[in-house]
Amino acid sequence: MLYRPDNNSIPYYNYTKGKVGTLIEIAIPKGSLEEQTLLLFKQADLEIKKTDRQYNPTINDPRIKKIKILRPQEIPRYVHDGYFDLGISGLDWVTESDSDVVEVADLPYSKQGSGNVKIVIAVPQESDIHSAKDIKPGSRVSTEYPKMTKKFFDNLDIPVEIHFSYGATEAKVPDLMDVVVDLTETGSTLRKNGLKIVDQIMESSTKLIANKKSWQDPLKRREIEEIRTLLLSVIEARGKVLLDMNVPADKLDAIIEFLPSMKRPTVSQLYKSEYYAVETVVSKSEVNLLIPRLKALGAEDILEMDISKIVR
Repeated sequence: MLYRPDNNSIPYYNYTKGKVGTLIEIAIPKGSLEEQTLLLFKQADLEIKKTDRQYNPTINDPRIKKIKILRPQEIPRYVHDGYFDLGISGLDWVTESDSDVVEVADLPYSKQGSGNVKIVIAVPQESDIHSAKDIKPGSRVSTEYPKMTKKFFDNLDIPVEIHFSYGATEAKVPDLMDVVVDLTETGSTLRKNGLKIVDQIMESSTKLIANKKSWQDPLKRREIEEIRTLLLSVIEARGKVLLDMNVPADKLDAIIEFLPSMKRPTVSQLYKSEYYAVETVVSKSEVNLLIPRLKALGAEDILEMDISKIVR
């Protein structure tokens, strides 16, 4: 169970007086999310460096005492039990493990970059099953999510045999199993193995989660919120660029009216000139259409620059 806190602020703790931080402990996921998680921390200037002890990397930050790399299936329960103050795992594993933790932030990234994943029900393509309601009682179901799967089929009042899978779940149908309940991002692996998706149990995304007691501690909460700010600032900046251009005074209104921005473009007059400097943040996907149009409207000296962070 995820507890979503309110936005009430707490008094700021001045790290320059007294001790520096409270040294929080963080668990990050091994496996499919590992590469993207390490990249996110690096871009947030919280670089995690692997050592010979691959599950115990190091990080040079005064707020963080320890980083440990663990299976994402285990992280929610360890955070729930207080072994870690903070962790990163999927909502699917929070739900499957019945962990009572605080959702500090949604981190929309996955193995292939960004976006959510789904827990789906799949059967052989040649099957006449079109939804979970068509699955026959007594069917053999292979899954890494036995609790979630049992609850789903119990709600449909369909008794099934649930078999825990240790991986390669899609490979067990039809020889060993009749149905799979599996995690998918695009569905391509299931299709390659001759399966079709007939239903969905839930949609999941990567979560930054905290232990409840740690969240209630004012000093630890401040450190957790600062780490959240850094991570979210990187995610916010992904897919965006900064456009900077010079615009003649008689073209300014037309360009400002056309130009997208986060709030409003920044405009400043050039020294002893009838030109203005205009700056705005736009989606990278729009730039190929924006730049030719801006030039046609009279913009000059257009610069496109990458953004590393956007702090809201």
